[in-house]
Amino acid sequence: MKKSGLHLKLVIIMLLLIFSLMAVVCAFLVRGVVSFYLGEFYQNMQEVFSVQEFADDLRAAANEEEGAAQIEDILSAYSGLLGIDAVNRNYYVLDGGNAQVLGGSDGKTEIEISPNILTALNGREGYTSNNSASYMDVALPISGDKGSYIVYIKDNKQTVHDLNMELFMIIMEALVVGLLISVLLSFLLSKTMIIPIQSLTRGANRVAEGDFSQKIEVHTRDEIGVLTESFNDMARQLKDTLEAIDGERNKLSTVFLHMTDGVVAFNHEGVKIHYNPAAEQLLGVSLEDADLDYSVIFGSVEDKETVLALKAPTVIRAEREIKDKTLEIILAPFAGSEGGQNGILALIHDVTQQRKSEQMHREFVANVSHELRTPITNIRSYAETLEDVGEEMPPDDRKHFLQVILNESDRMVKIVQELLMLSKFDAGDNDMRFEDFDIVHSTRNICEALRLNIEKRNMSLSLQAPDKEVICCGDRARLEQVIVNVITNAIRYTPDGGEISVKVGGSDNYVWVSVKDTGIGIPKENLPHIFDRFYRVDRARSRALGGSGLGLSIAKEIIMKHNGEISIDSEPGKGTKVLIRLPKEQSGGESHEA
Repeated sequence: MKKSGLHLKLVIIMLLLIFSLMAVVCAFLVRGVVSFYLGEFYQNMQEVFSVQEFADDLRAAANEEEGAAQIEDILSAYSGLLGIDAVNRNYYVLDGGNAQVLGGSDGKTEIEISPNILTALNGREGYTSNNSASYMDVALPISGDKGSYIVYIKDNKQTVHDLNMELFMIIMEALVVGLLISVLLSFLLSKTMIIPIQSLTRGANRVAEGDFSQKIEVHTRDEIGVLTESFNDMARQLKDTLEAIDGERNKLSTVFLHMTDGVVAFNHEGVKIHYNPAAEQLLGVSLEDADLDYSVIFGSVEDKETVLALKAPTVIRAEREIKDKTLEIILAPFAGSEGGQNGILALIHDVTQQRKSEQMHREFVANVSHELRTPITNIRSYAETLEDVGEEMPPDDRKHFLQVILNESDRMVKIVQELLMLSKFDAGDNDMRFEDFDIVHSTRNICEALRLNIEKRNMSLSLQAPDKEVICCGDRARLEQVIVNVITNAIRYTPDGGEISVKVGGSDNYVWVSVKDTGIGIPKENLPHIFDRFYRVDRARSRALGGSGLGLSIAKEIIMKHNGEISIDSEPGKGTKVLIRLPKEQSGGESHEA
């Protein structure tokens, strides 16, 4: 809207108002003047002709031979009362039979026959008035013994016309003054109405551009002032609302950007309209490619029309293997705003670890069942044999059978205890009693305790450790359990006559223990799974040597509880080296191992 638009409208309205008012006043004045003069004329005529003496003189003149001339003389004598001026108003004496002019004040010999003259020819007085006529007249019949005559008075309304013209000029002057006043009033109104409206317009434009910083001043308490206050309140509320929406949008954008699940949105035509980085990472493609629409990405899951036809809360779920990941894909339609277009929302969830965990759980249950079934089967078999043979069994065989039953029972107890320990670790039960102790002393005692078993197999065990103490902070019993387990495994999988070397050392922040053997070694492809529960490189050999497949799993859990590391380096036929590294005070640092 132009700045002068409303002002121009106000000026035009004021001009039309003044013009209309003056036109109405002019029309009423002109009509009033005409009516006044008509009424005044006929009233004057009636009053004059009602004078008894005047009427008698006219009737007496009609009885004379020269009646027309005498009537004319009488009219001339009363011309003052009749308002005769021989210019605008005249009198005439007409023949009562044919309305021929017999005499008059202006000397005319012919006049126009008016309705009043016709009335007089019929013997009646003619006082009929007509506002639209250009004249006003009166015709009175006069009858006598010597003849009949018509006294006719005619006024050309010139006085009325002159007065109306004067009134018209006055009205025109008033109109000009009124127009000037309307212009001045329009400028005055612009200060009280247009200027606030223009301020509101500028404020609305600023709000439309997103600028809520300025507040419109309120100078009046009228409707415009109330409107201005309402606009300020609306702008403030709109600002608060937009800020809240912007904050929520930022939060949603942040969540959408950093969420681990992938999200891809398509319009009803299958064209991408939004996606997050996780979707690209999970799908392994660049979604910036315009050719990657719904049919290319998810067309193999379900066609677009089927998904768009779904009704909430129905969704389509599917799993797809993409490269080395297992992805769960959820497809659901979404509706736009009222009258807007709908589309498809695809949610991509990486369930690789979940599926691996489920597989590991199934394998774990199977392994536990298998590990427990073997000793239970042995116990049952030997027990049934003892029951069947009874007293006939030789004492040595009976003793051997009972010893097998006890050994298998101990094996079951050990498996259960180890499972319970792992279960506590999984449940977050950090039942550790930390203390400072000399790991060199502990390792030396362990080696001495196992030396007898080593010597029975003609193996050699060497220990390299500093002469001074190497203090470590941790659960002494659990860490010694780990060292025992590692050395025991080295003894178990090293052939007779082999060598086992144990080294202990420390740095400013770490202590370490390494156990190296000349045993059978571990294939490279088996190393990533060596710490898995119930995992054995050679199941038959391990079970024959008394292993449960849980020792290294427990060892790793204990080391992790101490914020340490345990690693294995091995080569088939050349032996295995196990390195345990622990923080002295549960803080970071570097170790120096040989």
